[in-house]
Amino acid sequence: MTRILRPAFFLLLTLFSLYGCSDPPERETVRIQRKQSTVEMPVFGDTLVEGTIGEASNLIPVLASDSASHEVAGHIYNGLVKYDKNLAIVPDLAESFSISKNGLEILFHLRKGVKWHDGAPFTSRDVIYTYNVVVDPKTPTPYAEDFRQVGSISAVDNHTVKVKYKVPFAPALASWGMSILPAHLLEGKDITKSSLARSPVGTGPYRFMEWIPGQKIVLESNHDYFEGRPYIDRYIYRVIPDTSTMFMELKAGTVDLMGLTPVQYARQTASPDFNSRFNRYRYPSFTYLYMGYNLRHPLFTDKRVRQAITAAINKDELVSGVLFGMGRKAHGPLIPGHWAYNPDVKDIGYDPSRAAELLREAGWKDKNDSGILVRDGVPFSFTILTNQGNQQRLLTAQIIQQRLKSVGIEVKIRVVEWAAFLKEFIDKGNFEAVILAWSISQDPDMYDIWHSSKTNPGELNFIGYKNSEIDHLLVEGRGTFDIGKRKRAYFRIQEILADEQPYTFLYIPDALPVANSRIRGIEPSPSGIGHNRIKWFVPEVEQLY
Repeated sequence: MTRILRPAFFLLLTLFSLYGCSDPPERETVRIQRKQSTVEMPVFGDTLVEGTIGEASNLIPVLASDSASHEVAGHIYNGLVKYDKNLAIVPDLAESFSISKNGLEILFHLRKGVKWHDGAPFTSRDVIYTYNVVVDPKTPTPYAEDFRQVGSISAVDNHTVKVKYKVPFAPALASWGMSILPAHLLEGKDITKSSLARSPVGTGPYRFMEWIPGQKIVLESNHDYFEGRPYIDRYIYRVIPDTSTMFMELKAGTVDLMGLTPVQYARQTASPDFNSRFNRYRYPSFTYLYMGYNLRHPLFTDKRVRQAITAAINKDELVSGVLFGMGRKAHGPLIPGHWAYNPDVKDIGYDPSRAAELLREAGWKDKNDSGILVRDGVPFSFTILTNQGNQQRLLTAQIIQQRLKSVGIEVKIRVVEWAAFLKEFIDKGNFEAVILAWSISQDPDMYDIWHSSKTNPGELNFIGYKNSEIDHLLVEGRGTFDIGKRKRAYFRIQEILADEQPYTFLYIPDALPVANSRIRGIEPSPSGIGHNRIKWFVPEVEQLY
């Protein structure tokens, strides 16, 4: 799984990424040939079952930072705006919007006739409430910072909202992709104790029906959805913590959609029988995997140690051995092809001799009988923490374990169930090193991950990274509409991170979703395959449920 900052707009801390986005995706398989017209008319009905290795934590989006929660919530809620299939920002709950010439004011004209799933009307009251609850200091959300940039917000009438900013804020429009919450159910109440965390009420294409902990979440199509009733009647998320088990369920027909592992994609899905029953997709994701260090831990306070660990890791080996070549090395927090990506950043290459030299400089000169470095009688030993069910991450940790052993560092590996992983370890800073992934948004703003003010429990800078120049550059990068100035700020941020290595940036995996071929209407695009799910359908003769 992954964590999230902006679902299409938030950054995700993920378990795995099913719907990555970047360059235009490419479909890899041929659909089974059927004796039917090439043009199929969509029909209503059937159920789609998607497998997920991690369970949602909270279905009130402002309170969740994991991709499992936001994936489900994405069916239930809407923002004022969204990204379309070509990654352009377009209206969602807003029917239209206008931006002042100086960029400091956005006027949102809301759709009329939209209803919450309980029948109450959607109005500007809901937008104002959502803003107020997000910026409320009592709300434990990692997403408040974007909305603290708002100078004032007002409801012009029931279907018009005016937002003013005191100074330029580049991600302003995109930030309103935040899920809008129902004021009539939440106003005057403690949001952290709301029943909506387990039984949400939204405006989206699917209504919440049932949540059986550890098993599944069931959604039912919203027949009154403002963009049209979804063709698929039910959408079920089944929690299957092991990808091998999930793959068996896929082949057995009890799961319709999942993200393949590279070994599954490369070696277990190439048969004519499989390709007659399923459609595979492969495209570059907007996700990077990293090993993050708890910078409060004395082992990792010296950047030479972090640099040494990176130098001891062979990223090419990870791309070939873990990804089967379906991905590329990561050098920083942005991905090649992004307008703010710095191609001139000098990554620390694989060099065990340099790693040993850096460790000596940091005081790790002696070894014990087991070949492990010691300093002041203490061996260099730490534990990598990662989440259950993700074999890619486990294999990555095991390869890192062997590489670090060769330079005298003992690594232990601990695998933890996703919900406990977040609640008991990440949010509490109770770890030494972690292997995780971020799914990044289209805007390069990284304030919530790297700014020193975002290191409190439950926030996204959970490694405790603090750098005054980075702080200044993050503010500078989001505080101007000048692309040239923004690019200079983000180029410099990438240079600093490459030197300081608060993360070892490991690799960028390709997205490898697979879908049962009875599901029609899937349309690969630069945003992935999930952008038009309300238009997916199953021909009546192939419906199973």
